[in-house]
Amino acid sequence: MRKLTQHFINGEWTNSTGSETIDVINPATEKVIGKISSGTKEDLDRAVQAAKDAFPMFSQTSVDERIELLERIADEYENRKDDIIQVITEELGSPVSRSEAVHYQMGLQHFKQAAKELKSFKFEEERGNTLIRKEAIGVAGLITPWNFPTNQTSTKLASAFAAGSTVILKPASNTPFAAILLAEIFEKAGLPKGVFNLVTGSGSTIGNGISSHPDIDFVSFTGSGDVGQKIMENAAESIKKVSLELGGKSPLVILDDADVKGAAKTAVANIAMNTGQVCTAATRTLVPKAMHDEFIEAVKEAISKFPVGDPQDKNIAVGPIVDEDQWKSVQSYIKKGMDEGATLVAGGTGKPEGLEQGYFAKITVFTDVKNDMTIAQEEIFGPVMSIITYDNLDEAIEIANDTIYGLAGYVYGKDKETLQKVAKSIRAGQVQINNPRPDFSAPFGGFKQSGIGREWGDFGIEEFLEPKAILGFNA
Repeated sequence: MRKLTQHFINGEWTNSTGSETIDVINPATEKVIGKISSGTKEDLDRAVQAAKDAFPMFSQTSVDERIELLERIADEYENRKDDIIQVITEELGSPVSRSEAVHYQMGLQHFKQAAKELKSFKFEEERGNTLIRKEAIGVAGLITPWNFPTNQTSTKLASAFAAGSTVILKPASNTPFAAILLAEIFEKAGLPKGVFNLVTGSGSTIGNGISSHPDIDFVSFTGSGDVGQKIMENAAESIKKVSLELGGKSPLVILDDADVKGAAKTAVANIAMNTGQVCTAATRTLVPKAMHDEFIEAVKEAISKFPVGDPQDKNIAVGPIVDEDQWKSVQSYIKKGMDEGATLVAGGTGKPEGLEQGYFAKITVFTDVKNDMTIAQEEIFGPVMSIITYDNLDEAIEIANDTIYGLAGYVYGKDKETLQKVAKSIRAGQVQINNPRPDFSAPFGGFKQSGIGREWGDFGIEEFLEPKAILGFNA
């Protein structure tokens, strides 16, 4: 049992001004594995004041100092590898192999990438008689989601530290212990007091408090569209900058020259990854009509390579849904798909055989899906795929873009020119061709209702900076 009911404020672990706590549940066992403090407005105010007081000093640190700081953080992060993997496996239900290969690694790479970017990042530029400076934006409030407790948290923090901004972090209450580990890592790495502050608690108190706090200059949020809209409304009261990474309903366009088995494996891997709890998941698979039947058989075969079960088992590829509410939501979407006339190819409602304890769901695939169906338009956030057929490439691109979202897109095939044409035509912030390796320097963020702003690499650092022009500087 983990009982970490303190907040990290001004370089110290401090008790809350309130006494309420929040249970943290292991989704694979449905048992309480720990408790955190349900922070108060007073706790948040103390954290904001600490960040505000630390900002003048930290914003004036040299680039070399911040590079060294990020490198120390990366080193200490690596020292806590086993702890990070264990925590994510327990609180998120991520299979231990994925906790290491994906969650642990992504968090680490953001700190390393930020340090690398700083070595060539230009904070000042002279244009004639004008000096253009990029200065730290101020105090940043970070609100992070439960589905990637290290990735989204680390990219925001690494960018903020690289820019010279101080922060208050509110992690998701489902998966708070990874953030608490990060606080321990920062403390060991020698982060100056007040630069990083952690306040756990509810979205209604701490989340709303961050987005409406007059002494917070910038809010970076990852989560649902509804909450993102509320953050924008709150932030408007004090005209603060916001960066939002929201939902997605990403298309995977399979070309007519694609290897069918490879395409099917790619499609299933997209909805199996993190149990489909991925904002960039390719949940709409677009297949040429002539390929449909062969593709369906290949998908059925591919699903067998992604076993669902105990996340502590190294041979398991898919763990549970994060909690009961999310499990019920996924089940309702599966039922909706059946009710609307889509054909169930695999999976369905209920839990997989032999997994009655834990919030496990079946990998579910629908075909005969029309793009105006609920399961094709709304983000399900579970292991559910909608297969949609197309007659020609123009129709495929039209279907791919027929969504309110624009976070990610995927193309799979052989002809380079066609792959590039489709990738350029998809209106999304990041498009992947044929399962490329991750690029932590590339911008990450969305078009349309998938968000505002960008993260990762130098693009992420830019979010925490404000440009200043000094005219007549060389006059």
